[in-house]
This record gives sequence, structure tokens and C-alpha cells, in this order.
Amino acid sequence: MDSLNTVYLALVQGISEFLPISSSAHLILGHAILSAFGVESLTTAEELSIDIALHVGSLGAVIVYFWRDVWMLLQGFFDGVTGKGGKRFRLLLVVITASIPIIIIGFAAKDLVTEFARSITIIAWTTILFGVALWFSDRTTATKTEIENLSWRDAMIVGFAQCLAIIPGVSRSGICMTAARAIGIDRPLSARLAMLLSIPTILGAGVLAGYDLYRAGNAQITNNAIFGGILAFFAALATIALLMRWLERQTYLPFVIYRLVLGVILLSLVYGGLF
Repeated sequence: MDSLNTVYLALVQGISEFLPISSSAHLILGHAILSAFGVESLTTAEELSIDIALHVGSLGAVIVYFWRDVWMLLQGFFDGVTGKGGKRFRLLLVVITASIPIIIIGFAAKDLVTEFARSITIIAWTTILFGVALWFSDRTTATKTEIENLSWRDAMIVGFAQCLAIIPGVSRSGICMTAARAIGIDRPLSARLAMLLSIPTILGAGVLAGYDLYRAGNAQITNNAIFGGILAFFAALATIALLMRWLERQTYLPFVIYRLVLGVILLSLVYGGLF
């Protein structure tokens, strides 16, 4: 039973973390399905252990796929220290500037998020509403196709928009892509920026989960967690590769439709008395 929970959590984390479809909505729906089949929930310590492993796996996938950008970020740090500046340093500043709001607000609102996560109704409505928002923003004409075209204003807009992802159902990747498209960033760059911003965000979430695990008095990473982390890595890597290839020629419309359908299903379950 633990293995089935681990596989499900790993696939949700690996796939929906980087698609604009909301991982929280899928977790809620999936847990309901597992419970309906009599699959027992994991203990708090097990969930925390697996949570850390899944974050590490997802983070590893982003780093591997975008290794050139990650290398540029590292070089940008040294360019900044030496006063050289340039494109690499600008990329680093864009990522840092856009990440500061979610790091501060996400940490401060951690307990509030836990309360929000209990409301399937909120998740259903945000899944629908922010799907519509993605559709509207995706119609914006693209005027920015390279990192060096981005301004500090662009970075701040995407960064503050990302803070909305503390509300379950919004989708961190989705809101970043929505904000980026709304200000004229083209689809491949909007996804690329969302992925790069996931690095500090996932790292921060992993640290918080590690702290919670430490407080729970069980710092052991189980074999199930290791397996889940590996599965999340490969699922995330495949998802990122397919998404980036898709956006070279296509729009976000399939994800908009998917969100609308998922939101309607969740609302049907809620108002039908099944949740």
C-alpha cells in the first residue's frame, strides 16, 4: 500500500509540478480515489520523508535539462562578484528578483496554506479560474524571446504572480507562465523562466519539509522515499522535455481545457456530496 502511495505521489510531483495544471488538485483527487479502493494513507513521517525525496528528484530533473542555464547562473554569480556583469549576471538577477517574493511570502504563509489545502471547493474554483486566466494571457502577442529582453519590472511581475501559487489549485508553473505571457514573453521563454524559478522554490520547499521531518523526530529517508525520488526525477525530466518541445510550435490551450475539465469534475464531486 505504501508503494502505491509513493508511486502516485512521485508521478504527480514529477508531471504536474512543471505543467500548468496544479499538482494540489491532482493530489486531492488521487487521494480520494486511493481511499475509495481502501489504500491506507501514509503516516506524517512517511509523507515528510517522501516529500523531501520527491523535491530532490524534481529539482534534479530541472538542473539536468536546463544545465546550460544553471551553469550560466553559476557563472553569473562570479561575473557579479568580479564586477564583470553581462548576460549571465543579468539572468541571475532576473531569477533572484523573481524568486524573492515567493520565498518570503511562502515561508510566512506556510500554516495558512495548510488550512487552504483542506478546501476542495477552493482548489476546484482556482483550477478553473486560473485556467481561464492562462487562456486569456496566452493570446498576447509575443515581443520578448530572450532573457536579455526582460526588465526588472518583468521579473517582479512574474515573481509576485508566483506568490498566488500558495493557494492550492493555482499552480506555480501555471501562474508564472500566465504572468509571463500576459507581459509579452513568448511561450518557450515563459516555460523556461517558470522552470528556472522552480529551482529556488523547490529547494526552499525541500528545506521546509526537512525541518518538519526533523521536528517530527524521524530523520530517516526510507527506501520508499528513495524510489519515489528516482521516479519523480524521470517523470519530471520527460515532462519538461515534452513541454518545451510542444511550446516551440503550439499553444497552452490543451492545458486550459484540461484544467477546466478537472475543475468541473472536482466541483461535481463536492456538490454531489462525494467529498
